[in-house]
Amino acid sequence: MNVLKLASIACVALLIGTTAHGAVRIKDLGRFDGMRENSVIGYGLVVGLSGTGDSRRSFATVQSVSNMLQEFGLQVPPAAVNSRNVAAVLVTAAVPGFLSVGDRLDVNVSSIGDASSLSGGTLLMTPLLGPDRAVYAMAQGALAIGGFRFEQNGNVRQKNHPTSGNIPEGAIAERAVTPQLLTRDGALDLILNDPDFTTATRVAAAINAEVRGAVATPIASGRVRLTPSNQEPAGVVALIASVENLAVEPDGRARVVVNERTGTIVSGGNVSLSEVTVTQGDIRVSIDQRFEVSQPGEAGSVLIRPSRGIRTAIVPDTTVDVAESETMAVNLPRGATIGDLVTALKGIRASSRDVIAVLQGIKRAGALHAELVIQ
Repeated sequence: MNVLKLASIACVALLIGTTAHGAVRIKDLGRFDGMRENSVIGYGLVVGLSGTGDSRRSFATVQSVSNMLQEFGLQVPPAAVNSRNVAAVLVTAAVPGFLSVGDRLDVNVSSIGDASSLSGGTLLMTPLLGPDRAVYAMAQGALAIGGFRFEQNGNVRQKNHPTSGNIPEGAIAERAVTPQLLTRDGALDLILNDPDFTTATRVAAAINAEVRGAVATPIASGRVRLTPSNQEPAGVVALIASVENLAVEPDGRARVVVNERTGTIVSGGNVSLSEVTVTQGDIRVSIDQRFEVSQPGEAGSVLIRPSRGIRTAIVPDTTVDVAESETMAVNLPRGATIGDLVTALKGIRASSRDVIAVLQGIKRAGALHAELVIQ
């Protein structure tokens, strides 16, 4: 099992090493300032539940049902509301950077009361508010639940989380969102997802060499400023389209990511090792403890004038066994990669945790020229 897992780790490191030096579109390296998602949230009611909604202990649900009925001309006090077919929920959605009135949005619905399941429920019309407290969309529709919960006579069968679900395209935009791409000085800023001075310089050089009508200047590790000659909306859109399709080879710090829970090791192709020797051994200590019963007298024997404190005793019998496996060494030359290390350790049948311990030791020895990230 460990050998197969180490082989798969080596394959992952090899694949990453072969793709890390390829050119990537600027569209995949960053975004233009002003184009960002915004979060909206709303409070609503889910109805149509089969007795799995909120109980009367959820006062917010009872009060909400009473307020909703008043909108339809029904005067029902909260004390008279007694239904387990309704649940109070929070509705969330992500608004894209550009939004037109009438666009559809996917929404997520989560229970905030003591409902046991939202399966089969329908969300009533719920306004979705932004950080400025303005209504950006209205959500409504039948919920899609990816789980279930059935309970009968104390027996419970549950899969996933039945108290949350989603409504694909369940919200309609009521307010348009138009991004402000140009700054006050008429500049256009490109924000890199992974800030790096080398990558920012390469992006600016590629734009100046391939795109006409704009001057690109790297002003920070994660920001490249473009000064377009044509600041009309059509000219800005054409400039953005030209920049997004340029291919640039990104650069970044060498990094090795280790997940101790799963034993997974992922490294980039620019990770190198200095000349190092790794010795891997294993000592196993086995302690076996048994208890024996000591009787006052053997079978068929008679005790003459036994003392009052004589009784049966339990005596422990402990055995300690120490086994030490053969110590094995691995020599790696200068310039070796993580893939070479994993392959060498696989040859001596080291486990995944042994590989992680070896990486930590090599990092402390100063022979691993990369950032070691332990998850």
